[in-house]
Amino acid sequence: MKDTNEKIPDQKELEQELNTYLERKYGDKVKLVVSTIVPKVSLEQEGEKGKTLEKASPQLNFDMKPEQLISYLNSFIVKQDEAKEILATKICTHYNKIKFMTEKRGSSKPPVGNIKNNIIMAGPTGVGKTYMIKLIAQKIGVPFVKGDATKFSETGYVGGDVEDLLRDLVYEVNGDIERAQYGIVYIDEIDKIASSGNIIGPDVSRTGVQRALLKPMEETEVDLRVPHDPISQMEAIEKYRRTGKREKKTINTRNILFIVSGAFNGLEDIIKKRMSKEGIGFGAELKSKDDKAEYLKHVSAEDLIAYGFESEFIGRLPVVAIFHQLEIQDLYEILKNPHSPIVNSKKKDFLSYGIGLQFEDEALWKMAQMAYQEHTGARGLISAIEKVLLKFERKLPSTDITELVVTVEMVQDPGEELKKLLKDPLEEKRLRRYRELVALEREEMKNYIKDRQSEFLSRYGAIFTDCRLDLVVDQVIKKETDVNSSFEEVLSTYYQIRGFEKSFLERHAIEVNLDDEAVDLLLTWIVREEKDIKEILTTLDNLFEPALQLIRDKVGVNAFSIPVEGIEDPETYFDGLIKDAYAHKQ
Repeated sequence: MKDTNEKIPDQKELEQELNTYLERKYGDKVKLVVSTIVPKVSLEQEGEKGKTLEKASPQLNFDMKPEQLISYLNSFIVKQDEAKEILATKICTHYNKIKFMTEKRGSSKPPVGNIKNNIIMAGPTGVGKTYMIKLIAQKIGVPFVKGDATKFSETGYVGGDVEDLLRDLVYEVNGDIERAQYGIVYIDEIDKIASSGNIIGPDVSRTGVQRALLKPMEETEVDLRVPHDPISQMEAIEKYRRTGKREKKTINTRNILFIVSGAFNGLEDIIKKRMSKEGIGFGAELKSKDDKAEYLKHVSAEDLIAYGFESEFIGRLPVVAIFHQLEIQDLYEILKNPHSPIVNSKKKDFLSYGIGLQFEDEALWKMAQMAYQEHTGARGLISAIEKVLLKFERKLPSTDITELVVTVEMVQDPGEELKKLLKDPLEEKRLRRYRELVALEREEMKNYIKDRQSEFLSRYGAIFTDCRLDLVVDQVIKKETDVNSSFEEVLSTYYQIRGFEKSFLERHAIEVNLDDEAVDLLLTWIVREEKDIKEILTTLDNLFEPALQLIRDKVGVNAFSIPVEGIEDPETYFDGLIKDAYAHKQ
């Protein structure tokens, strides 16, 4: 047992000890001189103000509901409805429970026996597993790090330490340990650390990684200083030299959500065998790759243990989400999605050279077919688009061409179509088709929103007018945001305008009600034309107040409905009202 009364070495002793280590490793090429160290900003230096940081960090401000998160995911991800439901529900519950315990009990520390909603995701490559988790982490505003299970080892082995991911969480939020302790750790290719049942060879490190993950997935304290890193030791010496204190900074994993994923090839056979023994099997052989997902839906802890995972490891991953294989139609819908990162990223590539890019539907379908042949899911779409557009991306920036339509002929023979384009860059048919596709893009976006109108109505209330839909579409296309974010921006402005009516009543004891057309005009000025909302509402207040006071005093009316004319030309409109008031009085 280590002597807890062991004398703490002073600066010179630590310097000598480290120099001995460096000499053994590098000979006389490296020598440590503490007085000249200028260490980089690090976790340990963040620790110098760590207590202030942690106290200054706000409590978890999370109130998102599962339906809201599913709605957000629907804007980006095709298919995978069951996986969306499971992930959105369990992740929302995880963070809402933390918030509830913090508010009610004054601490986010769970009671003894609490089960954390750590998640296993299973499904083939390229179906959106990583993408979905990144979207969720971004939407809910928690730090996120991703690691590959095959690159980690049990602590003490050569290779990456699983605890490095937790240190990375702290780096992600610039040393804010409090925020990092609410983060998400995502580990891909987890199926690669399943043991094959042997006790020799790579299985030693595989089971070692599983065991190294046990405590972090439940609750443990992880030292933010890497134990055998000379740089960390140097920084510790510098801190000790300046403060005379040795402070240990750690991150607690009790509220960190762990999500692991993998393809789990062969797991369906284990499930099928078990179900056949129990008399509940499907009976027939697997007919397609998607039949695999049907079997995976029935996965149990017993199956995962048979696959090569230790029971303690599986016990810490109680939630399972299954992802389905993507077919040609699914790949096509990914490309057609208004928020497709693949298409939008390629549009930005060309736009950086001042070239607008549009895709015909037939071309998208053909590229979906090409991608499907690669058997890599959505990743094949990137490869397909690059094969088609690489020659154009190389050549067109050196020309005066500013508009490009991707046709099915271009997909089939890019080189030949490039020659035709360069020969006649101003072909009227091609230019007209580009303009038609731009208009069609707007129309499809409006239809996309209308198709989900009931969903948006339940979230945003009755704010649907043609003008407001156009504003949302503008924001999506202009700022390349998602529909939900665009709705929230328009809605926020809408409520500020309605808030003006309430504050006007409180300040002047006069009720004003702007009709829908008036509100739409104000929204257009503020959202589309980006005029300053405070300046506009202040101007209206200064114009409304004296005119309405005069009319109220004259005829005793205390409530006014303001039409669009009162916004377009308030002086003329209120002059007319005042004249009518005097005429009525006479």
